[in-house]
Amino acid sequence: MRGYLQYASFDIPLFFRLWGVRNPRALIVEPPPTTGVIVRISARLRGIPYVYFAADVSSSAAAGIGVNPVIVRVLRAVESWVLRGAALVLAVSDGVRDEVQTLGVRPNQVAVVGTGIDTATFALDGALPDCDAPYFAYAGTMSEIQGAGVFLDAFAVVAAEHPSARLVLLGGGTELDALQRRAQESGFGERIDFLGSRPGAEAARWLRGAVAGLASVRPGRGYDFAFATKTFASISTGTPVVYAGVGPAAALVREHRLGWATDWAADEVADAMRAALAGAAASRDADERARLSNWVRDNYSLTAVAANAVRAVRGVLPA
Repeated sequence: MRGYLQYASFDIPLFFRLWGVRNPRALIVEPPPTTGVIVRISARLRGIPYVYFAADVSSSAAAGIGVNPVIVRVLRAVESWVLRGAALVLAVSDGVRDEVQTLGVRPNQVAVVGTGIDTATFALDGALPDCDAPYFAYAGTMSEIQGAGVFLDAFAVVAAEHPSARLVLLGGGTELDALQRRAQESGFGERIDFLGSRPGAEAARWLRGAVAGLASVRPGRGYDFAFATKTFASISTGTPVVYAGVGPAAALVREHRLGWATDWAADEVADAMRAALAGAAASRDADERARLSNWVRDNYSLTAVAANAVRAVRGVLPA
């Protein structure tokens, strides 16, 4: 709820700012649903269509992390109203497509366009951090949905076997304080670095130099259908990923040999970390790094996703 109060500081002025946009053919909006409410009202008053970019499904996430059921029902009703009013819903995955259809979106109303990463920022070539020790890098949100604590538990096992290994976490989120306490209690806190939220270029630098990037989606939190885009951020820099949990990215990691995909279980993640450390030299091979980076560029770049979205949106624009 704190987040939605903050969103209101954007949504309320947005209603008036949209009236300053001259002769738009359509409006495109992304979550949260509160912003979608403003856009639906504005689009209706101006007699133009709007497109909703469904990067996630907010009500499903709220239910998964245990938000009060009454609030979830209200949020689901609002999100359904916004989605059903859209001329088109752009979904980032088949899972999101299926989820929005449970909210009343018709099959012919939704197009799957994929999800992408900024391959110019998260590039193969670039600076490396000043760190001589082998390390794992987690870059992104740390909330109940991601469940990044599994990496701390796994690292505590691996750290005892590899005295020089380190764990680097960039970003913030609702679990940050708890993870910091957990790191200190692990007995290896001096080898776990929390660097806070950093610009994309700095996150790319840390990922580029890592033994492996880390990404996860915790099962049973309402987001089993979600892509963890930090998966692609790591691979785009030429660094393989240790992926823990559920979601479509797990199958991609296995099928295309992008790293290691495990259940959301500390023992399995620890095994993957051991394998990454053992194969560190191979993972730094220039040809292998280029293969990983090129795979993301060809399949999950922002450019590729934007092209898919443009084709879909053109189909609903008024003549």
